[in-house]
Order: sequence, then C-alpha cells, then structure tokens
Amino acid sequence: MTATHPPRRVLLRTLVAGMLALPLVLGACGGDDSGDDGKTELSFFWWGGEARAELTEKALALYTAKHPDVTFKKTWQANQGYFDKLATLTAGDDAPDIFQIDDNFLAEYATRNVTLDLTSYQTSGKLDTSKFPEGLWKYGVVDGKLAGVAFGENTQGLVFNKSKLEAAKQPLPETGMSWEDFIAWAGKAGAATKLAGTMDPSADYKAFWVWLRQQGKEMYNGNQLGFTQADVQAWFELWKGARDAKATPTADVIHEGNATDITKQLVVTNKALTSWVWANQMPELQKNTQDELGLVAYPGDASKQWPRASMYFSVFRGSEHSDVAVDVINFLANDPEAGKLLGTDRGLPSNTEIRAAVAASTDNASMKQTIATIDELAKNYGPSPSVPPRGHSTVRNELIKAAEEAQYGRATPAKAAEQFFAASQAAVSR
Repeated sequence: MTATHPPRRVLLRTLVAGMLALPLVLGACGGDDSGDDGKTELSFFWWGGEARAELTEKALALYTAKHPDVTFKKTWQANQGYFDKLATLTAGDDAPDIFQIDDNFLAEYATRNVTLDLTSYQTSGKLDTSKFPEGLWKYGVVDGKLAGVAFGENTQGLVFNKSKLEAAKQPLPETGMSWEDFIAWAGKAGAATKLAGTMDPSADYKAFWVWLRQQGKEMYNGNQLGFTQADVQAWFELWKGARDAKATPTADVIHEGNATDITKQLVVTNKALTSWVWANQMPELQKNTQDELGLVAYPGDASKQWPRASMYFSVFRGSEHSDVAVDVINFLANDPEAGKLLGTDRGLPSNTEIRAAVAASTDNASMKQTIATIDELAKNYGPSPSVPPRGHSTVRNELIKAAEEAQYGRATPAKAAEQFFAASQAAVSR
C-alpha cells in the first residue's frame, strides 16, 4: 500500500514551478462547464497493481452506467515514480481532476493549494461522510480544510506466526502487552522456536509514533516535531536492549525487514515470529506463507492507535468539473455496488455499512480477521493526530538511516538520536 516516493526536493522543485504556472491554469477554469455535446470527461489518476486497476475501472464504469454523460480518462501506474508524475501533472496543464494520494504527501499538496477544499461539499451533504468514523475523515483535514477523502481505514498491526508458536507451545502475543513484556515474550518465544522473536521496529515510524503517543507525545505538533531528542534516544535504547537480549535478529536481517515490500517482511520469510505492518496488509502477508498468521495491536495502550486513512482521493483545485468530480468520489465511497467492487484493496471501506457488507460477503479468512481486528480496536480509539506536515517523507527516511546506524552498532543510541533529531528538524522547517 505504500508508494515509493521521490526525494522531497524533487517534489518541491516541481511543485514550486507548478505554483508559478497555476494562475494560468486556474484562469482557464471555471464552474462545471461540459463539452458542446453535454458530455463530461474526468481525468482520474491512481497508483497500484493490475488487480487494483481492474477493480477501479469496473467501479468507474459503474458510475458511467448510472451517469451516461460522464466518462473517464483513466491513468494508473505502479508505485514507483507515481509521485514524480503527479507532481509533473499538477504543475502543468494536464492535472488530473481526481487523483489518489496518501498521508505522506497530502499536506505537501494541500498547503500549496493544489487540492480543492471539500468542506463545503461535506457540509451540504454532496460529499457524505456521515457513515465514516469521525477520526477517519478528519485525518484528511489540513489547516482546517478537507483536502482529501479517506478511501480506506487502516491502523497499525503486529502480525505473528501462529502456527510456529502453537507448535512450540508458546503463548500468543496479546493486545495490551507492555513493550517490556512484549520484548521478554519475544526472547522466550524466539528461543523456543529457534527464530528471532520479533523484527526490530526501531526504524519504523509508525511504531515510533504509537510509542510516542503512549508517552503523552506526538510525532508532530502542527508543523513542528512533537518529540525531543531524549525521546528518540529512549526509543533506540529500548530496542538496543532487545537486540542485546537476542529477542531480535541480526542487523543484516533487520535491514531486510526494513524494506517496505510485503514479500520481504520477516514474518513470511521465516526470519522472525512477528512483523510490524499496517493491519490491512495481513491478507497479502498470508498469501506469502503456508503458516497461519495472527494479528494484534502494537504493544502498550491500544487506544493510542488511530484510524489512519490508507489513502485518499483528492480533487484538483483547478478542475473545470469539480462538482462532478466530487460526486464521483462520493459515489465510490458510498454506493453499495461500488463498495463491493472495490472491496478492501485500498483498506477497509471508509463507509462502515459498506465495510460490514464486504466482511459478510468475503470468503477470505484473513480478510475477515483483519476487518474484525480493526473494528475491535476502533472501539477504543482516541483522537487521531493531525495529518503529517511537509517533510514527513524525509523524516521517515531519516529514521531508517539513524536506526540502522544503531542497529549495526555504528552509532550509540544517543548519537543516532542526535543524527535523526537534527535531520528531522531541518526537514519540517524547510
């Protein structure tokens, strides 16, 4: 689900150029003028594999079947290079009316007025979010404006190898375990199964973020960091202790697990009993192993997890057909037929009624388990954090770099924390 993103400087350079050209684009736009024949063609751009493309095209065809005057210019591609192309499109005269985006870049585009503010459509009911979890749709608000519509709910998930643990007669991890108890469990379970008990998630921003919230902090406070260098050092020291206790694999194996490719997660490559992922990745993980997997929340207070939008659809602010574009997004989010077509490919459907229908109709056991687990966690969610600010993608990359310095023993937790904190401050202040 996670795209591979270009260096932030590339995005900024392209977007800045786009802002120079944007008045020309907007000057040519207005209202919802259709062609002379009364037809409207909307450009629709997204990333994903062939399966997502097929499902999306079917859902758009369904819209056209119900609205014959609206057709689509559809463009999709794999994750690699998507944001390079989106930056180029939004900077020129060929910006898509509707485009897919995630929380790594939503604030980047929203603060540069690339995305249309959807608040008035939501207020009028033309964009219906009444059946969305409140924290989910709010996770699309940037600077008080609704910049994107969440197209799938997700949350952090700890996936574990149930088969191997049961074969070794080891207890399964449980939601609510403290971090210290979890690491102790991983050491014992690892020794019993002859596998590392857990992937080391010190380079994983979502694990760090949940841990911070449990300490009363945030990853970000507005456009500033919400944590201190001392917080980072404590996080790195926690996992140095886990490595020293042999609860995690070696640094080279941890490096493999730091890859975002689902097929390389240690829980399916048989190099660790647990992996730290987004919960909606559970079905895809299950496809890559013959062992039965289980899913629980991250350690600590599970109420500090939140309903994260797995991705969004946004409307280009300069679209000539903004009203129709919003209607398309509303249809994809709330029409029962469209919901069943799209399934959980982009995460659990944001509309909880459609989500229930998808759960009832699927025969995929791991998908049912994922939906049930996320719905159970949702009962205790606290407030969602704000959408990450500009620079978030750089912060993520810097955490991996600093954590790996500590994982390989090239830097102490204190030195690695100093490196990460300085780089992160620079990233969000640009």
